[in-house]
Amino acid sequence: MEKVETQTQQRQKMSGAHLLLDCLHKQGVEIIFGYPGGSVLPLYDALYDETTIPNILTRHEQGAVHAAEGYAKATGKPGVVIVTSGPGATNAVTGIADAMGDSVPLVVITGQVTTPGIGKDAFQEADVLGITLPITKNNYQVRDIEELPKIVHEAFHIATTGRKGPVVIDLPKDMTVLEAYAECDNVVHLESYQPNTVPSKIQIDRLMKQFSKAKKPIVLIGGGVAAAEGSEELRKLIDYYQVPVVSSLLGLGVFPNSHELFLGMGGMHGTYAANMAMMESDFLLSIGCRFDDRLACNPEAFAKEAVIAHIDIDPVEIGKIMPTDIPIVADAKIALQQMLEKKVDKPDCSEWLELCHERKEQYPLHYKDSSEVIKPQKVIEIVADITEGDAYVVTDVGQHQMWVAQFYPFSFPNQLITSGGLGTMGYGIPAGIGAKFGEKDRSVVVFVGDGGFQMTNQELAILNIYDLDIKFVLMNNHSLGMVRQWQEKFFNERRSQSVLDVQPDFMKMAEAYGINGVKITDPLTLDKQLRDAFATKGSLLIEVVVDNREHVLPMIPAGQPNDKMLGVE
Repeated sequence: MEKVETQTQQRQKMSGAHLLLDCLHKQGVEIIFGYPGGSVLPLYDALYDETTIPNILTRHEQGAVHAAEGYAKATGKPGVVIVTSGPGATNAVTGIADAMGDSVPLVVITGQVTTPGIGKDAFQEADVLGITLPITKNNYQVRDIEELPKIVHEAFHIATTGRKGPVVIDLPKDMTVLEAYAECDNVVHLESYQPNTVPSKIQIDRLMKQFSKAKKPIVLIGGGVAAAEGSEELRKLIDYYQVPVVSSLLGLGVFPNSHELFLGMGGMHGTYAANMAMMESDFLLSIGCRFDDRLACNPEAFAKEAVIAHIDIDPVEIGKIMPTDIPIVADAKIALQQMLEKKVDKPDCSEWLELCHERKEQYPLHYKDSSEVIKPQKVIEIVADITEGDAYVVTDVGQHQMWVAQFYPFSFPNQLITSGGLGTMGYGIPAGIGAKFGEKDRSVVVFVGDGGFQMTNQELAILNIYDLDIKFVLMNNHSLGMVRQWQEKFFNERRSQSVLDVQPDFMKMAEAYGINGVKITDPLTLDKQLRDAFATKGSLLIEVVVDNREHVLPMIPAGQPNDKMLGVE
């Protein structure tokens, strides 16, 4: 009894706010993105004296979560967000949903009204648990200050293991001022949460036997390979067995674009070679890719002759969209390691490789250059050359996002930082800022459209405060480009509310935020102006007025099979 009392006396008693910061320290948190408010004032008061974990004051809670996403994608570490109750929490919902869709590890701490006020419509109260239940891996509400350390460590464990994703901790204000003994135990064991990471050896054997018999094999890679840090193992596997590779949007960079066996991105705006290979394959191995509707545009007609093997950390995804012959629940890296250890005869697919190579050569991504208007694809090609294909590339959502996916030469995992599953306009600027905080020594380029730019441009205010060097390429086509494209193709060119005739002066907006800007309108001076702009030190807004009638091609109309592509020449 005396020993227990002595241990208790030795432990330090502290407020919930300081206890939370102590737990964040023990988790190795480097940075917080957040916005203060009434319910988190005690927590921000504790942060006032914090010297090792800076809080980046974003200008909107949605921006805070997107910045944390960019940081997490660039570094592989969990992003951390603090927002206040009510509107602070609800403003963060879009970013949380975005992180859930793309399996981004986040811990989002939402302030809440005091415990006695919960459920009584107190000022700035919102049912955060109910709102975020469908868009998080898990959520908590702290009702006992003694439980706070356990909750924090469980949240980080859940966010960063298995299929990664966001976890919300709803923190009532009184829990930040009550005191408890500091006892942060990093050991977590949850009976109901035991993600499987090691594949079944029987299933790996089945997969490899089928693989060796294939005449038309294809390997489809997704963001799950990057999340598992399995890029090196993937390349070894492909180099040894010599089979073609297709990538999803979020898988770009996992396998280098320059590799001779890479056929490109598959799906709605993918390459002809990639889509035809998936449709005609007799063995399709999907690793960390969930067959979403932008990839398998018509599941009933997709890869009908293929034996499908699917490796995924999330058992829910296997068989959800595509019937799976060889299901394997496992971490992609571990599965690839076991595949490399299980040597089998190489597939006899020389004719298949020749066909895939011919299609890649005969039907490349293309566009018609112009001396009268600037083509957006040209902008991306020049930026790729300037950055030598080595920058972190962040995009907003829309036509420019797809052109970047098509024309930037990705070469390393997580190089493309974009909103895939939710398709969130306004993602680009804050995500680029978050990526730069995570990778300060790497070049970061943000491509954004004129629509998305006007949703979260307030985050540009952060740039000068922290002396960030980010190049923002604003592709201005005076429209909501992808919406306009669909209206022109499928709605008799009725451009309903998709043309932005009246716009702000973006150069004056850059000036207002204290950063330099350059506007490019002449295709004949495009190359020089871009190179001069990128040679400028510090953050820069580069507005490029591009052809407002250009479409993203190829394109598979919604619901059509992957071999029914428009714009293939």
